[in-house]
Amino acid sequence: MTGGRTAVAVTPHVLASDAAIATIGAGGTAVDGAVAANAVLGVVAPETCGPGGDLFALVHVDGDAQPRALNASGRAGTGTTPDALATLEEIPIDHPAAITVPGAVDGWLALLDRFGNLDLEAVLAPAIELAEAGFPVSPELARALARLADSLVDQPSSDELYPEGRPPAAGANLRRPRLAATLRRIAAEGRAGFYAGPVAAGIVEAAEGIVTFDDLARPQAEWVEPIAADLFGLRCWTLPPNSQGYLPPAPLWVFSHLDPPRDPHDPRYHHLLVEAYRAVAAERDAVVADPDRAPLAPDDLLDPGRLAAFARRVRRDRVVVHPSPRPTPGGTAYLCVWDGRGMGVSYIQSNYHGIGARRSAGGTGVWLHDRGAGFVLTPGHPNRWTPGRRPLHTLSPTLWTEGDRLRLLLGTRGGDHQPQLLAQVAAHLLHAGLDLEAAQAAPRWVLDRFGPRSPSSLRYESRLDEAVVDGLVELGHTLSPAAAWMEGWGPVSTIRIAEDAQGAADPRVSTAAASVG
Repeated sequence: MTGGRTAVAVTPHVLASDAAIATIGAGGTAVDGAVAANAVLGVVAPETCGPGGDLFALVHVDGDAQPRALNASGRAGTGTTPDALATLEEIPIDHPAAITVPGAVDGWLALLDRFGNLDLEAVLAPAIELAEAGFPVSPELARALARLADSLVDQPSSDELYPEGRPPAAGANLRRPRLAATLRRIAAEGRAGFYAGPVAAGIVEAAEGIVTFDDLARPQAEWVEPIAADLFGLRCWTLPPNSQGYLPPAPLWVFSHLDPPRDPHDPRYHHLLVEAYRAVAAERDAVVADPDRAPLAPDDLLDPGRLAAFARRVRRDRVVVHPSPRPTPGGTAYLCVWDGRGMGVSYIQSNYHGIGARRSAGGTGVWLHDRGAGFVLTPGHPNRWTPGRRPLHTLSPTLWTEGDRLRLLLGTRGGDHQPQLLAQVAAHLLHAGLDLEAAQAAPRWVLDRFGPRSPSSLRYESRLDEAVVDGLVELGHTLSPAAAWMEGWGPVSTIRIAEDAQGAADPRVSTAAASVG
């Protein structure tokens, strides 16, 4: 754990955390540091994120009544129609319709334009240097590239990930000159360096014309109104749809109104948290969609009267059956940065399923996300694949304030697991009173499925107390053990700000790091 009255950055990779701190030390803001860290992650952890994906961010400046919220998620292309996809039951992750316009680079530019002190060249310099000189392959990246080799090796940008046609070993030095050249182009040309020229041509080709040059010419980043709920004496801010951002605070509101015990060793603590999540998440797919199509106003998602109705459905003595959304596991990078001068950023960026659609934008080193797989194909559904529409997004960062002061930055990767993991860590910190390191280390559980007429079925880290497991079984939950430390159930990144700032990295991922400077 790190702390002090200086800058703190917590990211999934030590090289990204260090880049954020170095960028702030060179005169940058927390936003400069966050974008620098994101660019580095796209180089060293392409199995999670990169410029071919989307991002969401919350930025808070002390003294402001609320944070600024950025939706930099891309839209479906206009090069086909829903009827042309009618033969599909769902959109496969490697289908060209799964490729939506990448929003991350537009997000970088919007964030830096509003909150940055440094120019784009300086912010991207750490990522460019690592891509050119090389970096040690992490165990996580080595495993991901070995697992995905058959689906990636024939792509035009695969040679820099598979030197000599083979997955690199953990610890090997890996260079990414193709991506370095693209980042240099973005640094020199701004938006045109990505959304025009060779990257744009590669995107159009990879998407088989479903994403057009006109689609790429349309900026994707948009400043939106955040939504919030009052929890544990703080105000939890998040993103409105098309993000599922309401899902971390909504179950926590329900949980906090069920008079839960404060001891995480009590089975009822976990039972009420599980049931609160299941009650709220059951309707996610019906209410999260493109903002122009979502059936509820964003603030209604966290309306206390509406949440109280969910609380009334929860039974303290047994499991209740709820309908459920379709599970959508993903690959994502969440990071948070505090610059020690009053600005904090909760920032999440993703390729969705690991390296996304398994398609590169030509030989540019950019791998394209598959966020379009978050659409459905049901006629009349608010989240139906439609040209120009944004899909349901699992990305759900949070930012917590007390009055006009920032108190907590909290987020994680994990697709459908994201809000479950965040709810657990937030409850540990703010209800049970654990410190950052203990909250990070506490055993976690996830719900992969909680479908109609089925019982609650939990997988749990095998370190969970046997008494908790037995108690949950008695209450009607079905449990199955997983590994003691589940790499994919994180990394959660968090920074807590009081008189000083403290950050704690997640022990589940070997590269995760909290850096201070």
